[in-house]
Amino acid sequence: MNLLIHPTERLYGSTAVPGDKSISHRAAMFAALAEGRSHVRNFLPGGDCQATLGVLRGLGVAIDELSPSELLIDGVGLHGLQEPAAPLNCLNSGTTMRLMAGLLAGQRFFSVLSGNPQLIKRPMGRVAEPLRQMGAQIHGRQGGKLAPLAIVGARLHSLDYTLPVASAQVKSALLLAGLYNEGLVIVRQPGPARDHTERMLAAMGAPIGVLGSVVTSERPKQPLTPLDITVPGDISSAAFLLAAGLLAAEARIVVTGVGVNPTRTGILDILRLMGADIRLENQRQEAGEPVADLVVQHQQGQAPRLRGVEIGGDLIVRAIDELPVLAVLATQAHGRTVVRDAAELRVKETDRIATVVAELHTLGAQIEARPDGFVVEGPTQLHSAPVWSHGDHRLAMALTVAGLAADGPVLVEEAECIPDSFPGFERVLQVLGARMEDS
Repeated sequence: MNLLIHPTERLYGSTAVPGDKSISHRAAMFAALAEGRSHVRNFLPGGDCQATLGVLRGLGVAIDELSPSELLIDGVGLHGLQEPAAPLNCLNSGTTMRLMAGLLAGQRFFSVLSGNPQLIKRPMGRVAEPLRQMGAQIHGRQGGKLAPLAIVGARLHSLDYTLPVASAQVKSALLLAGLYNEGLVIVRQPGPARDHTERMLAAMGAPIGVLGSVVTSERPKQPLTPLDITVPGDISSAAFLLAAGLLAAEARIVVTGVGVNPTRTGILDILRLMGADIRLENQRQEAGEPVADLVVQHQQGQAPRLRGVEIGGDLIVRAIDELPVLAVLATQAHGRTVVRDAAELRVKETDRIATVVAELHTLGAQIEARPDGFVVEGPTQLHSAPVWSHGDHRLAMALTVAGLAADGPVLVEEAECIPDSFPGFERVLQVLGARMEDS
């Protein structure tokens, strides 16, 4: 599917975004480990989270989909998973593969984690190596650094591990393995990373300890309590709507019920540094996660004068998935925007540094790749041209937003990947006033 996007000057309306992708993955996995039935609402029905459901079903977990976004999951307990009859297909989901590696390392059976051609090229050694230090038997290509991963259930022992770089996926895999070990797992973080795993497991009664940047996990003495959760809206998805509003000449966009966990709000901090006025209204709590309505608003002639910024360090960790759309905003900011410390972008669904730079350059942006990020000079008028998603959902959405601010139609080729994280993205933008159609 290709999308043809037309320049749009006015965007108005209130909308919700699909459930947070990271929380949806974890809600399904952790519900499977509880004893009893969990009720999960606003589950993200995108391709990556569907991969997690498929893997869980392959392990013998019964999942009743009342609707694509509402699930009943019958937990089998920590020791109730069954040996799969075939390799477990993680499709294109790195989160599924990395977290499941930790979960399966301490089981009493053999399993194989595989995926599509993109996924099996992505690095898995940073998860497999610390799990091996716990006693896990994990085998894969290139010395266990690449999938498919063959996991032989083993007895796990204590671990005191310092993450080389902040990573919620590696941390989560180790904490999950800690539920099956014979001692204590200590994970030391060099900086902030998403803490959804700690929050949710602790709420279920798991012995998770948090002291500053140190997180611990050990074998529970009691069964995990089932979940009753409404997944907050995904701030990574909301970022594309906020960016579209900031680029429009006139806008009032309200994105309701968005998760604003401090480990995820780097994009809001960056937008404010750039001069944007993003308001948080109706702040509240949902299942231990902070939630708010996000508002961007301005009249004709009063659009914010965005300015270039330099970002790196902890801000990158807290905004890694939003960097493609940040690059789009930077093309319209006054001055230079420098993104550094973001080498992780090179091992996402695509090499997001290379692909973002290539496609925005096609639209006329002054953007240059660096080994760990990119540099953008702005503002620059974006032009009408065909661009390619490279099969990357976040790049496809970022290019769609760029098309709204171009001087003519922009054709985004292979946009069918967008539902991986934001089912209904095109429809939401159209309701807000964007002009686009399938081509």
